[in-house]
Amino acid sequence: MPSATSEAANDPEKPWYAAYPEANSRPTPISCSEVLDLLKKANDGTRLVLVDLRRTDYEGGTINGSINLPAQSLYPTIPSLYSILHAAGVRDVVWYCGSSRGRGNRAAAWFADYLKSKSDQRMQSLVLEGGIKKWVGEKGEYLHYMQDYDESKW
Repeated sequence: MPSATSEAANDPEKPWYAAYPEANSRPTPISCSEVLDLLKKANDGTRLVLVDLRRTDYEGGTINGSINLPAQSLYPTIPSLYSILHAAGVRDVVWYCGSSRGRGNRAAAWFADYLKSKSDQRMQSLVLEGGIKKWVGEKGEYLHYMQDYDESKW
């Protein structure tokens, strides 16, 4: 008998995230300027990981050093991802998508739930306010922290 999760995943009328539990945590926001400050300090031992959750809209560039983990495949990989990040001593995980209103918030909340289940108070799950669109919109110094930036895509 198929599980509710697999049924939701195969129902074209339901959004992709309906296949997974709703998060209990509220994502903690972090501003573009705070992330920029963390990136500037990255060489001083700051343990930061940026996660770009975009899949089909992944164009125009990404923030330097980001890993791309499309939101649609994230939930089942959270335990493995946590193990890797924990072993590496990561302190801050910053999630973002285009605007960070859907995928970014959802991923940050799921990961925060997982941190709570592990009683991990050392690592933080944060969502980039306004997502990559706000980051690019800030222009100037922010664009110096972009990889594969293509102005024509914005």
